[in-house]
Amino acid sequence: MKVVVANDHGATALAKKIVNHLKERGFEVNYLGTDTEDSVDYPDYAYKACSEYLKGGYEFGVLCCGTGIGISMAANKMHGIFCALPQNSYAAEKTKEHNHSNFIAFGGRIDYPEDPLHILDAYIDAVPLQDEKYLRRIKKTVEIEETQKLG
Repeated sequence: MKVVVANDHGATALAKKIVNHLKERGFEVNYLGTDTEDSVDYPDYAYKACSEYLKGGYEFGVLCCGTGIGISMAANKMHGIFCALPQNSYAAEKTKEHNHSNFIAFGGRIDYPEDPLHILDAYIDAVPLQDEKYLRRIKKTVEIEETQKLG
């Protein structure tokens, strides 16, 4: 099982923890982030990770920046990427179950109410539901994206 991980300078320590945790859980990690705190642009890292993911063979991706907001927004501009920014384990579980998110984002400068690794575990361990109402909603979201692309 492969995972792609990328981060900007605002989340180097958190990204390192995430990469180590994923490896401990048995994932092969393709790390594409920066390992320094020298300023870089989060859209570049979102693009790099999402492009790699879209080549195929990955279970999911993890993105990190200072807040998680910018990098998740950049990722969601890419066709086929559904990046969530959950604030706790419950939201992480539900984004996979209900929204079929293929990326999860975190903020390296955020004080989470629980350990971000627990949030990541909740996402990993969740099973996507095949309930028709959730699949219908995902289809509508994709249709909006397609309409805007053509419009």
